[in-house]
Amino acid sequence: MFPPNYRAEGEDAKQRSSGGNLVRRNIHSGPHRTDVSCNPFNQKNPPERSQLLTTNTGQKGGKKFQCGECGRQFNKHSGLFSHTRTHTGEKPFPCSDCGKCFKLKSDLVKHQRIHTGERPYSCTRIHTGEKPYSCPQCGKCFARSTVLVKHQQTHTGEKPHPCSVCGRCFTDRSNLVKHERIHTGEKPYSCSDCGKCFMLKSELVRHQRNHTGEKPYPCSVCGKCFTDKSELVTHQRSHTGEKAF
Repeated sequence: MFPPNYRAEGEDAKQRSSGGNLVRRNIHSGPHRTDVSCNPFNQKNPPERSQLLTTNTGQKGGKKFQCGECGRQFNKHSGLFSHTRTHTGEKPFPCSDCGKCFKLKSDLVKHQRIHTGERPYSCTRIHTGEKPYSCPQCGKCFARSTVLVKHQQTHTGEKPHPCSVCGRCFTDRSNLVKHERIHTGEKPYSCSDCGKCFMLKSELVRHQRNHTGEKPYPCSVCGKCFTDKSELVTHQRSHTGEKAF
């Protein structure tokens, strides 16, 4: 709990005193104020951050930081703070070379390598073909231990990541995060051309082809191209005579 005279720099902490356990923080924009030039598709009336940042201190497992917009929870305040930008559209990290803006500093760092040509990660097992991690059940080998751990779950049936809303379990945490958006309605991937938002990055990639005209899936028989692989599969049946059902 915060002490009675608590006041963090750039924050106004307000605590409910009568048996409540909710702490609401008003986060001021400070040096990273939203730049309209970096956010051409901002909402006319974006939600105040005081509405988005909520701290729940009464749950088991310690303090949880919950988004007041979609209900998603985070273990750290910094994670919630970054997440709120998916709702406000704020992109406080501009590239000094091209002016493109990003929600996260890590995304900016990755982007800047396009300009600098920096390649900080050396290639190892992809070209050598080395796969030192073998599955004791089936003998299949993997280049990384993390991939082996996920593979072993196919044998054990273990699904250690349950959804807190409906109870459905997943073998991989990333799949759980995607699933939870069904409940929260969160759509963190926005189109830079029209502002339309999507739950999955793959959906955004497909949508952007409507703007670019890209059709990366050509038919090997007639050469006709398609924006989506499923459209190509459907088209190819016109050559093979195969029926869908």
